[in-house]
Amino acid sequence: MAPTLFPMESKSSKTDSVRATGGPQACKHLAEKKTMTNPTTVIEVYPDTTEVNDYYLWSIFNFVYLNFCCLGFIALAYSLKVRDKKLLNDLNGAVEDAKTARLFNITSSALAASCLILVFIFLRYPLTDY
Repeated sequence: MAPTLFPMESKSSKTDSVRATGGPQACKHLAEKKTMTNPTTVIEVYPDTTEVNDYYLWSIFNFVYLNFCCLGFIALAYSLKVRDKKLLNDLNGAVEDAKTARLFNITSSALAASCLILVFIFLRYPLTDY
């Protein structure tokens, strides 16, 4: 008998069970991986309210010392509104009021500083010399 390229099937029980199922089986862990659902984790991230500056101390300083045309009082009122809106988690409103409080604080400080400079100039050089 001449040698064949393909040997004849053996009669072992292993090959019969593999051939009876219809071909090579996938690994057991791959089949489990397909049926397993991927768990999802939901993490709720709240915005940090400490990022919104309320300019409270600057407003108090402007109200007590540099209350030029009541701008320090208006800045203090907006600073208090910022604190209230931060407690209510209204960050958009808090940011807008913080910008307004900063604007009034800058205006009050600049006007009061310019008035102080003018006072010192007129004290140094009185108008009677002209």
